[in-house]
Amino acid sequence: MTLQKITPCLWFDDQAEAAAKFYVSMFKNSKMGRISRYGEAGRDVHKRLPGSVMTVEFELDGQMFLALNGGPLFKFNEAISLMIDCKTQADVDYYWDKLSEGGDQSAQQCGWLKDKFGLSWQVVPTMLPEMVGDPKSEKSQRAMAAMMEMKKIDIAALQRAYGG
Repeated sequence: MTLQKITPCLWFDDQAEAAAKFYVSMFKNSKMGRISRYGEAGRDVHKRLPGSVMTVEFELDGQMFLALNGGPLFKFNEAISLMIDCKTQADVDYYWDKLSEGGDQSAQQCGWLKDKFGLSWQVVPTMLPEMVGDPKSEKSQRAMAAMMEMKKIDIAALQRAYGG
């Protein structure tokens, strides 16, 4: 795997490999990459056992990621999320169901969810930006109001609201 110019690095306590395998299992055209391990050097700082997983490279549908086992110092929050563009309701349902399993159910709103590793995702229909993007349009405002009531996005309900 060749890293791209900008590669998101996801910080985990000690679940980098499990998270990478979980994400790779649900996205088509995805694969695991190189796994780097901690050595003795720097152990007084990183406090990891030599041979334990340090980083995992993985690819999700052509997008490269790096997962780091950096310890419990930092946690994910909603300030960053990964957005999945979904063409159909079946795609929305698939990603929503897979990613929300074992996640924080209270963090679900307007297509956002938090997975079992604490990472936030947006499961978004392709047409959503067009439907809610015009603050002067009554149709967009109806669609926005409908979306604000949803956890998982319901494309048919959005279309009904947009259509009036």
